[in-house]
Amino acid sequence: MRDTVTTETEKPRRTPPLPIRFYRSALGKKWVMAVTGIILIGYVIAHLIGNLKVYLGAEEINSYAEALRALGGDLVPHSSLLWLMRGGLLLAFVLHVHAAYSLTYTNWKARGGAYRERDYSVADYASRTMRWTGTIVLLFIAFHLADLTWGTEPAATDTFVRGEVYDNLIRSMQRPVSAVIYSIANLALGFHLYHGVWSMFQTLGWNHPAFNPWRRYLAYAITAFVVVGNLSFPIAVQTGLLEL
Repeated sequence: MRDTVTTETEKPRRTPPLPIRFYRSALGKKWVMAVTGIILIGYVIAHLIGNLKVYLGAEEINSYAEALRALGGDLVPHSSLLWLMRGGLLLAFVLHVHAAYSLTYTNWKARGGAYRERDYSVADYASRTMRWTGTIVLLFIAFHLADLTWGTEPAATDTFVRGEVYDNLIRSMQRPVSAVIYSIANLALGFHLYHGVWSMFQTLGWNHPAFNPWRRYLAYAITAFVVVGNLSFPIAVQTGLLEL
């Protein structure tokens, strides 16, 4: 009798909203990974293009950094739009990481589930190490923020000056440990980017034999641009091409 009463008085569970139901599915997580991947790749490219101003001198890159903080002019509080953009990037990053590790866990449980059904002609070393390169990049982001954004990294606390992007960058890359960390992290980023760009198109359904070679070329081009550009900074500083 007690079980009957409980069943009769039990309230029906509410159906979650469609976006949440979609995200809970494997297909939804793949789409979230692809869309957030596009956002993050766009940021990585834009970030590198801005950082290349270091080769134009301290005034150029410091002015660029101040222009980012002054976005919106007098219409909004100083740095507010920049922080809004950072918030959007953080949300995209959290969703990307959560979707990636949720799919990894699901595939691990299924041992050969749907996510493993992919084109292994390109799912080579880069694809098999996605979880590890992703973890390296995640740890590097924390180091990068502490080193060049907040100045809280132990080796940078005595020399970091907020707003002096050029000097902070040079001093960081002059430390051999920092130069090695940046180099290793960007090599890992390269592997992650290559497979990410390739699989992103496949996830979104843009997969056709006539188009696939261009996917590979695009993956190579984006990866080469980002890796070579980012590796140029520690190399330029260590060789004396860039100096205070």
